[in-house]
Amino acid sequence: MKIVSLLCAYSAIILLIFTTDASAKVTPEETARLGKDLTPIGAEKAGNADKTIPAWTGGLDKSPAGFKPGQPYIDPFSDDQIMFTIDQSNMDQHLDHLSLGQQALLKAYSSFTMPIYKSHRPVGYSDELIKLVNKNAVSAELVQDGNGIKNSGANYPFPIAQNGLEAIWNHVRRYRGGSLNRTYVHATPTKSGQYTLITFYEEFSERSALKDFAKNKDDNVMLYFKQAVKSPARLAGNVLLVHDTIDQVKEPRRAWIYNAGQRRVRRAPQVSYDSPGTASDALITSDNFDMYNGAPDRYDWKLEGKKELYVPYNSYKLDDKSLKYDDIIKPRHINTQYSRYELHRVYKVVATLKQGKRHIYQKRVHYIDEDTWAILASDFYDGHGNIWRVAEAHNKYFYDIGTALPTVLAYYDLLSGRYLVSGLANEIKTKFDFNQKFMTKDFSPSALRRAGRR
Repeated sequence: MKIVSLLCAYSAIILLIFTTDASAKVTPEETARLGKDLTPIGAEKAGNADKTIPAWTGGLDKSPAGFKPGQPYIDPFSDDQIMFTIDQSNMDQHLDHLSLGQQALLKAYSSFTMPIYKSHRPVGYSDELIKLVNKNAVSAELVQDGNGIKNSGANYPFPIAQNGLEAIWNHVRRYRGGSLNRTYVHATPTKSGQYTLITFYEEFSERSALKDFAKNKDDNVMLYFKQAVKSPARLAGNVLLVHDTIDQVKEPRRAWIYNAGQRRVRRAPQVSYDSPGTASDALITSDNFDMYNGAPDRYDWKLEGKKELYVPYNSYKLDDKSLKYDDIIKPRHINTQYSRYELHRVYKVVATLKQGKRHIYQKRVHYIDEDTWAILASDFYDGHGNIWRVAEAHNKYFYDIGTALPTVLAYYDLLSGRYLVSGLANEIKTKFDFNQKFMTKDFSPSALRRAGRR
C-alpha cells in the first residue's frame, strides 16, 4: 500500500507540474539532463515502450547523396512504404493516437485518409544552438503574466517547459534558420474544388540574424517579417510588414500595410488576434499564421502533458516538383495520397479564452512536436464548445540548415466544408533561400513602397 501511495503522490506531482501556470525556475539538476536523457532542446531521447517511436540518436548527420544546396530537397525516407492507412472504416482502432480534430475530419469526409509511415527523428542541432539553449534553460523568465520573456537568447527559451505559456513561447521562438526568403502559393478552394492561386513572396529574419545586429536598437523585437502579394493582379503589390515584439504588453506588435491601389503606407494594428488572415476568405485568423503567433494574453494556457499522436512529419512528398497544384488541391481537403503521418510524442497545450476577453475561438488545442517545439496539429472550438476548425502543419527537415519548417499548411473549416492550403511550391523552382541576409532597413516602413507595385 505504501508503494501505491507513493506512486499516486508522484503522479499527482507530475500532473500538477503540467497543468498549473506556476513558472518555477528550472534547477541546475534538471538543466543537466539536457544532452543526456533529454535532447539538447528538451525532448526525451529514448524511444517508446512499443518501439514505434525510435530513440533520438543525433538526427541526420549528413544530407542524402546527390543533394546540392539550392536544389529541391531529396526525400531521405523515400524507400519507406505505407504501414497502414487510417480512414472512416478503421479509425476506432486508432483513437488513442488521433486528436479530436483528426477524428472530426475522418468522420466528416470519407475521402480523408491518413497514410501511416515508419517514424523517424531526423532533427539535429548545431553546437551554437545547444550552447544558447543551455544558457536559456537557467536564465529565461516569463514577464507580464507570461506575455513576454526576459533574459533569453533567440531560440527555445524554455527547453524544459513548466507550463503552457513556456511551451507556446518555444513554438513562437523556435529556430527557423535565422533568416530566409521564400515564394509560395496558397488557395481557398470552393466546396467543388475550384480555386485561384495567390502567390506570396516573404522575407523573414530573427533580430539576431541581421547583418547589422550590433547596431540594431530594437531590443524588444524578436523577428522581422515582410510579405508581398505577387499575384493575382487584383492583389499584386500589397505588402505587409511586421515587427514582432518580445514583451507584447510593453509594446504590441508593430505592423504596417502598403496598399498598391492607394500607393500609401499605413499602420495596421488589426493584424493580430482574430482579424482575418491575408487573402484567406476569412478561413483563418491572423494568429493562425504559422499555426500560432502573436500575444498570448487573451487565453489561459495549460500544458496537459504529452501524448503519442499521428502527426504530419517528414512531408517531402508534398513538395515534390513532379506534382502540379491540381494534384494536391482537391475539394474539402488536400489530396492525402501525398501526406505522410508518423507516430511522435507531442506536448498537448490547451488555451481557453479568458473571462472578459474576445476571440472567435473559445478554445484552441495545440499539439507541439517534442523534437522541434513546432505546432503540428491544432483543434479550434467555437463558443458552444464544438470543434469548428482543424489545422495541420506538414513539416519537413531542411537537413543542410538544421531546421524543420512547414512545407504545407492546411486549415480546415468543418462548418463551411472549405479549407485554406498554404505553402505550396511544386511549380516554383526554389521555395526557400536561407542564404540571404538582411539589414534593419530592409524591414523599415519605407521599404514597403519599394517592395510593392501597382
